[in-house]
Amino acid sequence: ERVLNSLKTEEKDSISAMAVEGSRISKWNPKAMDSNWTKALGYCWKEGLVYERTSQTKKLLIVQHFKIKESEGGPEKIVAVTGDGANDAQAVTAADIGICMGIAGTEVTRDAADMVLMNDNFASIVDGVLEGRLIFDNLKKSIAYTLSSNIPEISPFIVFILLRVPLPLTTVLILCVDLGTDMVPAISLAYETKEKDIMMR
Repeated sequence: ERVLNSLKTEEKDSISAMAVEGSRISKWNPKAMDSNWTKALGYCWKEGLVYERTSQTKKLLIVQHFKIKESEGGPEKIVAVTGDGANDAQAVTAADIGICMGIAGTEVTRDAADMVLMNDNFASIVDGVLEGRLIFDNLKKSIAYTLSSNIPEISPFIVFILLRVPLPLTTVLILCVDLGTDMVPAISLAYETKEKDIMMR
C-alpha cells in the first residue's frame, strides 16, 4: 500500500492486478461498498485480484460484496466459490454457485456445495458449465419446436369452438401427427452439438 501511494496517477492507472492481504479486509466496511472495496473489486475487470491469507469470515465478506446490488454501488455479479475445508463452507453456501473438491473436500463443504468436483480438477468446472449450457440450449430448441408444431394443431379446435367451423383434424389424426412426425425431431434436437459461441455469452 505504501508503494501504491508513492506512485504517480499515470503509474497507478497502468497497474492491472492487485493482491490484498486478508488482515486488511477487517478495516473495510463489512456491510456496504467503500473506497477500499471499490478499488479492489475494480481490478477483477482487468488482469485479476487476489486475496491472500483470508479467514472464513473474510471469505464470506468477499462473496457478499461481489453480490451487492448496483443501485447500492456494488458490482452485483454472479459469484462462484471453490473450497475444500470446513472453513470454506460459509462462503460456498453464500455464493450463487458453490463448488467443492470431491476427494480433498470435507463432508461439511460437500453438503453445502452445489457442484462437487469428483476428480478435484478445476478444468472440470469449465466442462460442467459447457455441458449445462448445451443442455439448456437444446431444451429451449425442443420446447420451441414443440410449441410451434402444437399451435397449428390446437388452432382448429379454437376456431371450431368460437365459429362452429367443422374440424379439419380429428383427435386421432392429431395424435398420429404428434407421435409419427413431431416426436422424432423434438428428440433429435436434444442431441444437437454445441454452438461455437456457447462459452462467450
